[in-house]
Amino acid sequence: MATPLFESSIKSLPLLGRGKVRDIYAVDAERLLIVTSDRLSAFDVILPDPIPDKGRVLTAMANFWFAKLGHIIPNQLTGIDPESVVAADERDQVRGRALVVKRLQPLPIEAVVRGYVIGSGWKDYQDTGAICGIALPAGLKQAAKLPAPIFTPASKAEAGDHDENISFAQAQARCAAMLPGFDGAALAAQARDAAIALYSEAADYAAGRGILIADTKFEFGVDKAGTLHLIDEALTPDSSRFWPADSYHEGISPPSFDKQYVRDYLETLDWGKTAPGPKLPAEVIEHTAAKYREAYERLTGQTLA
Repeated sequence: MATPLFESSIKSLPLLGRGKVRDIYAVDAERLLIVTSDRLSAFDVILPDPIPDKGRVLTAMANFWFAKLGHIIPNQLTGIDPESVVAADERDQVRGRALVVKRLQPLPIEAVVRGYVIGSGWKDYQDTGAICGIALPAGLKQAAKLPAPIFTPASKAEAGDHDENISFAQAQARCAAMLPGFDGAALAAQARDAAIALYSEAADYAAGRGILIADTKFEFGVDKAGTLHLIDEALTPDSSRFWPADSYHEGISPPSFDKQYVRDYLETLDWGKTAPGPKLPAEVIEHTAAKYREAYERLTGQTLA
């Protein structure tokens, strides 16, 4: 197990920003270096304790899916070794946890696909009989599989805020307004179709490996020629809800391979879900790290190096 990385400290490249999990550096005018840390966020708050190997798991799993689903849509990868763009004494910080990617213009939406009634979708369905305005059959139980996957976009939140579910028409309007020079409405439709195709193929594959992908979030970006690309991460425990098929049944919230275990622990605390986040007990950290690794190994059939 590698030493957990909470924050990278690369000096050979300009730092552009730090997200909840990823640190972004400029390589040149056409490329970025994205370093995936071991930070964990819950309820949009970065927790003070890193999860060992989390960044390496996320990077390896995203690379697996980028390769497997590359026939559906182009992705952000350049094929450049991250160790080749940093100083020699910085290579340990990027080894196994970084990507050199194309600089693309992100779409201003989160492309969420749901295959099961769970989470905020379950609450919405209980209240309205629909999820994000999409009418569903009556009588569905919690965690029920939907007749077909549905696309439920969300607005991208500013730092510290929550993503907000929006309609597809609103997603098209956001893309049209925030992507001058492009046909934003057409790009939103293309993102919707690509997201459903990506989810459907990944869910079929994962089911054969004993994992149900309940829902997932994709991000897309566009190059100067207007070609849509899959960016950020893909089908990881941070961006998806993974359930073990052998313990799934309707009517309950199934156990998961994602950070739901941490969320469930945090719900037992007297904490207002605002920064600073509480420290995690050692057993919660260890269990979470094991869940991330198990998801990777089940899906890929490989052991994390």
